[in-house]
Amino acid sequence: MKKKLIASVLIAATVLSATACGGNSDSTETGDSAQAGTGSSLFTGELEENVTIQVLENDTAISEGYFQELIDAFNEEYKDKGIQAVDANMDQYLDLANDGPYGYGPDVLYQANDIIMKYAQGKHILPLPVEEFDWYDQVPKSAWSAYETTVDGTTYTCGVPVNVQAPMLYYRKDLLPEDWESTWDENQDQIPDMVQTWSSLYEFSKARHSEDANTYGYMKSLNDMYFSSGFLFSYGAYIFGDNNTDPSDIGFAAGEAEKGAYVLSQLASAMNEDCIDDTITTNAYSKLGNGTYFATISTPDVYSTFLGELEKEYEEEGLSAEEAAKKAEENLVMTTLPMLPDSGDLTDESAELIQSVTMGGVNGYAISSYTKAPNACLEFVKFATSYEMVTLRAKMLGIAPAREDAAEEVGGTSALIYENLDAGNIILMPSISEVSQIWTPGQTFFIDLAKDVYRADSEKKYTDLESMKAGLTDMCQQIHEAITTLQ
Repeated sequence: MKKKLIASVLIAATVLSATACGGNSDSTETGDSAQAGTGSSLFTGELEENVTIQVLENDTAISEGYFQELIDAFNEEYKDKGIQAVDANMDQYLDLANDGPYGYGPDVLYQANDIIMKYAQGKHILPLPVEEFDWYDQVPKSAWSAYETTVDGTTYTCGVPVNVQAPMLYYRKDLLPEDWESTWDENQDQIPDMVQTWSSLYEFSKARHSEDANTYGYMKSLNDMYFSSGFLFSYGAYIFGDNNTDPSDIGFAAGEAEKGAYVLSQLASAMNEDCIDDTITTNAYSKLGNGTYFATISTPDVYSTFLGELEKEYEEEGLSAEEAAKKAEENLVMTTLPMLPDSGDLTDESAELIQSVTMGGVNGYAISSYTKAPNACLEFVKFATSYEMVTLRAKMLGIAPAREDAAEEVGGTSALIYENLDAGNIILMPSISEVSQIWTPGQTFFIDLAKDVYRADSEKKYTDLESMKAGLTDMCQQIHEAITTLQ
């Protein structure tokens, strides 16, 4: 019986894959190629009724209660048709490529663009009729492009953008020195210097730790390739050539990327050895909350988690829940990253300042090729990406909406992220499978760079810009070998 079930699933999957994202050259013989480009040929049937849709959502959205509100609202809207969305109750990093063909996997999944597009190349997700969405023009082309793939001259859109991800600086306003306006606001613009330039943040971090060995200024694990690579991009590095579509051209050592590595090395020297591994990534919420750390960087969608930790701290200090919530909102600040010295030397007071460039991504929804209810799934995606639901998601989780109208409604950092995206200061993760090979070699280099700060002088490997350039070049070679092996 089990074998028959698997066989029937595989047959259904084969039929769906003919028009799944990734394209099929045979489709040109039937004249369906143009329709398949937008996915409309798959969604012309009647809406399936009395079906249950399994949705794989972001862990934060689940833990903060947003996902429950979303499915409750959707289920109420579609109860007359018997359509119900439920939590897929699966790990958010489920491997659809291996599990989907055997009937194990969600109908709808929410992931970053690089993860979703990895599935597109294997035809595990469906092309979507996104131009039919009444808010299609509210999302910038760059966000849609993150979910596009072209096969045999036909462009397929395989995901629907929900929010833009980019590193943001989080800091505690109430941990600023009492005299910061006279000692840490050189240009008298009412904004602390240490959140405007990395040089000032480096100086402040050393000063704060010097005054109290149990406290630190800026803290972040260097082994996180997503966050650390931005320092390389700021000085001319890139991921892949030809607008991130040519994995034969690996650019992490390009330009003056070694200056970015030097900045990271200096910042590590003002931290502790926790910056070598995941320790800071894991404890940043609680350590920022209890005042051990002044600042860190993370993505906008975890704002609510930082806020919750700070509220907890204030309540432990004796405030009521309402007072703690109000005080936390006043003192937790999320803003764009500070500017960098063009020399890469954080002690160079004469250096010109340059804009920080970051790695970023676009999170959104996709529909599994193995679903038995594609039309119902599409209705869920439309509902989940509506103005009302995206705005609610932003207010509950702190995300930066991909929809312009929702971003304007939310305001604040959403507008800043849009400006950086338009200015090219956010490098979106490539939407090709080869991007999966950058993480391990990149992490290995950044771990080694962080360790170097704590090695004896006679054992240091990265003593100058030249040696850092060599380390980055070796990292690129390792990525190249990993991609070649994969192919």
